[in-house]
Amino acid sequence: MRLRRLDLALLLVLAACASTPKRQSANAGFNPAGIKIGKPYEVGGIRYSPADDRDYDERGIASWYGPGFHALSTANGERYDQDDVTAAHKTLPMPRWLEVENLDNGRRLVVRINDRGPFVAGRIIDLSRRSAQLLGVDKVGLARVRVRRVYPDRVAPPPPVIAAAPPPPPPIPRGDVVFVQVAALADPGRIAWLMGYLASFGPVVTEPAPGGLTRIRLGPYPDAAAANAVLAPLRLAGYTEARLIPVPKAPD
Repeated sequence: MRLRRLDLALLLVLAACASTPKRQSANAGFNPAGIKIGKPYEVGGIRYSPADDRDYDERGIASWYGPGFHALSTANGERYDQDDVTAAHKTLPMPRWLEVENLDNGRRLVVRINDRGPFVAGRIIDLSRRSAQLLGVDKVGLARVRVRRVYPDRVAPPPPVIAAAPPPPPPIPRGDVVFVQVAALADPGRIAWLMGYLASFGPVVTEPAPGGLTRIRLGPYPDAAAANAVLAPLRLAGYTEARLIPVPKAPD
């Protein structure tokens, strides 16, 4: 009798397990190879439909993003590192590889997609700060590029082009005021964002530059020592190209 009761209890437990629906895993539908395409989404009233376009080849404008996003999560759940050779794309799978050619200077670089963007008309790729530096886009802000899908596991990617180190700044003459030059950008949205970000470092000023660019500076400071006190934490924040700029004082 005891054996029959145990058998009956076991059958009831098995029946309950079979009839209870299993909770769907949070990773349901996730590609075991680690590739994420994603569902259609909408940003700024525009709908984007991710797809695995294996012959992707397009020309347009490249931009870049850096310190304000450093260490935040990317669209595929990775930690964004502005010093990695990565990029954001609106629709291609993540992570995948693209060759970016800067049509303004001829440089080429293979980058890894791990984020979504840029969501500005005409722009087709948003580079990490390191990718922008290697392609010569970081100082100008925007560049004309050709972007095409590549497969590094089949063909080795070309080695990245390392930009030459900038020459040391000239000595600061006595009697001049000093500015900290941070960047020269063309895009109004990025200019506004950077001005807001830099406000915590000091007074922000802008100045028109050739080619439709706008110089973004901090200052003025009375001497190089005061300017260097701002330059050091600014470089630690990721703006390693920032430098001191002497400007003659306005006559009394």
